[in-house]
Amino acid sequence: MTRTLSPETIATVKATGPALQQHGVAITTAMYARLFQNEAVKDMFDAAAQESGEQPRRLAAAILGYAQNIDKLQNLTGAVGRMVARHVETGVKAEHYPLVAEALLPAIREVLGEEVATDAVLAAWGDAYWFLADLLIAAEQARYDELEAGEVAA
Repeated sequence: MTRTLSPETIATVKATGPALQQHGVAITTAMYARLFQNEAVKDMFDAAAQESGEQPRRLAAAILGYAQNIDKLQNLTGAVGRMVARHVETGVKAEHYPLVAEALLPAIREVLGEEVATDAVLAAWGDAYWFLADLLIAAEQARYDELEAGEVAA
């Protein structure tokens, strides 16, 4: 299924840029706290990067970059390529994406509060999340398929 982003979703996500810039690390830290209640998922991550705060900072920067470039996705080609490579390296699969969504969206509301993170804002971020997730899932599956084909030919 090919998703598209409505002009309203794009405008809403872009409008959250200042809040993400100010509170992004708090959001990603809260997200990881929720996500890591699942030990199997937690084990997929570099504990040192979590403890140092590097991973929450990287993800916060990536989310902010996405919000700022949601209407210019070509600006994110390099970042998406690095993300796909890292996800394949660590074994991320399509079934992990709902877990992240279930952790990220409530974390946005928790940190920003209901006045900023309204239902409309969370709906827009949900659409934006799944739009990007679909792109990543397809690219990651293509890479897994390439790797499998290479192993079979070896």
